[in-house]
Amino acid sequence: MSKVIDGLYYSETHEWVRVEDGVGTVGITDYAQHELGNVVYVDMPEVDDEFDAGEVFGAVESVKAASDLNLPVSGTIVEVNEALIDEPGLINKDPYENWIVKVQLSDEGELDNLMTAETYRSTIE
Repeated sequence: MSKVIDGLYYSETHEWVRVEDGVGTVGITDYAQHELGNVVYVDMPEVDDEFDAGEVFGAVESVKAASDLNLPVSGTIVEVNEALIDEPGLINKDPYENWIVKVQLSDEGELDNLMTAETYRSTIE
């Protein structure tokens, strides 16, 4: 069974968000990385790029598939995980520790549109 962490917000497209002081840390779920297999490339946006909730902000490529990344919340990218440029497979080791981007949220109310850990668990079972 895939690991799901309590206290995070989850999207229907298998991204997670952890929010601290108005900044959301975003990555893909354990379920998503299992489905993809060995991740070989992560396409990330630039710092200061702006996105609306649900908009594609990058992609994850594995040996068997490529998948768009959809930003679960609206905001401005404030940091990208540069370690993934050289070692995209870190996502397979721990997708919750190896986040993809950090985003300054433009509307924290959008978090209400995402799933809790409990709801996400029931979705992927």
